[in-house]
Amino acid sequence: MRPYETNPSAIYAQSFGVVQAEARLERFPTALHPIITRLIHSCGMVEIADRLAFTPEVVFAGHHALQSGAPILCDCEMVGAGIIRRYLPNNNEVIVTLNDPRTPDHAKKIENTRSAAAVEFWEPHIEGAVVAIGNAPTALFHLLDLIDQGFPKPAAILGFPVGFVGAAESKAELAANPRNVDFITLRGRKGGSAMASAAVNAIAAGLPEISNG
Repeated sequence: MRPYETNPSAIYAQSFGVVQAEARLERFPTALHPIITRLIHSCGMVEIADRLAFTPEVVFAGHHALQSGAPILCDCEMVGAGIIRRYLPNNNEVIVTLNDPRTPDHAKKIENTRSAAAVEFWEPHIEGAVVAIGNAPTALFHLLDLIDQGFPKPAAILGFPVGFVGAAESKAELAANPRNVDFITLRGRKGGSAMASAAVNAIAAGLPEISNG
């Protein structure tokens, strides 16, 4: 058996060091370095840095919202599961409505997916919240459509739906017209729950694995 690193702190330090060296983070605003580092770390693909779209204030907006006690609204359970609770600054609630018992019938009513229908149940919580979408393009599309209709606006949208139908298009719509909401997204088909969770963790705490020794 070849020797391998077993120290968690050393693994994080080496991993983040490789990301920061290969991604050429100096071309991005300093405030975005932790979130870009975590996004790359979550998927192992340095090249995604070239495909990111964002507003410069997304990290500040999201962190301020969390510090103020705002909830995190997730489109699926996997996104919620990937959020590191000890990093949340105000014991923030993580809300997933996909499996709400009302969702299947509401999806039929609005003639859309369960993921889209679940977004409508965010209404009591969404104003000033952090939205993390890591699965369904229809969730992002429907959220943007609802905002156009007067739905309350979140503080930040972390948009990482994945797939071959609608993922690239929903993220392109977000990037082209973010509805005066701060956001970060990955252009194209790639995305996923791990990326969305990583974005939340970065906004909540940065890179404590290496910054705290």
